Amino acid sequence: MGRRRKGLAVSGWINLDKPYDLGSTSAVSRVRRLFEAQKAGHAGTLDPLATGILPIALGEATKTVPYLVDADKAYRFTIAWGRTTATHDREGATLAESDVRPTVAQVAAALPRFVGEIDQVPPSFSAIKVDGERAYDLARAGEAVELASRKVIVHSARVVEGPDADHVTLEIECGKGTYVRAIVRDLAELLGACGHVSALRRTRVGRFTEANSVTLELLEDLGYEARQSEALLPVETALDDIPVLAVTDEDAFRLKQGRSIVLVPRQVELVKAGLKPGSRTVSAMAGERVVALCEMRAGRLEPSRVFNL
Repeated sequence: MGRRRKGLAVSGWINLDKPYDLGSTSAVSRVRRLFEAQKAGHAGTLDPLATGILPIALGEATKTVPYLVDADKAYRFTIAWGRTTATHDREGATLAESDVRPTVAQVAAALPRFVGEIDQVPPSFSAIKVDGERAYDLARAGEAVELASRKVIVHSARVVEGPDADHVTLEIECGKGTYVRAIVRDLAELLGACGHVSALRRTRVGRFTEANSVTLELLEDLGYEARQSEALLPVETALDDIPVLAVTDEDAFRLKQGRSIVLVPRQVELVKAGLKPGSRTVSAMAGERVVALCEMRAGRLEPSRVFNL
């Protein structure tokens, strides 16, 4: 007989507005304790020095984390000119200094070079693994870290403001795997300047935005009043880009048992119209409840992830 999980069987998403100087893992632990949840996870690490959107999955929502990790993201960040650091943020050791101060116009003119599919070398202080070790652990130990360039997508980039000669604030929308610190590193090099990230905020992850986010303080206040569930978003919130197919209670029962169901031609056409190129994934819904994530094959839905809700 399997060991029974401790905690409550609570499921859903918390769109946390992560505060400054708190790691992603610590943020997940605090939210999990507030809800006394059996399990929890997050979709996309946010550095301790960054603030903003950190979607946290509780219970059955953890099964949808991989789909949100792939979602587009948006960031607002400030570059401080004059100093290049080892970590490309304000906490790193100084590697070089310069009196060059690019103007807002110069930055704006350079940004198109960083839009579209671009080649980007991740920062050595990153969570990427090298021979089984995290790159940042190797870098902190003083080892030279060489990471391979990879393709990333930046959908848009714009200058928000230049409050003074030493700073400029930008916003970008990008695909997964894009490092803001690498953009700042490469932009500074292109402009012949030294610079680093002095402030960073993630403003969106898929459907998770600042508008529907909550703070730890608000969650704690709701906890005192036993109203935490008011902050819970549905499990399917992370499945925004996946087509939905309504199924009967009978078909839902079959899917939850791990058995496939046969689709009628009209359902097949409906699903095909919503699928992204190369994707077969469909979200099966019974009323307002997500039943399973399925793969459509030869006119059938085969469950790949079943939700116990």
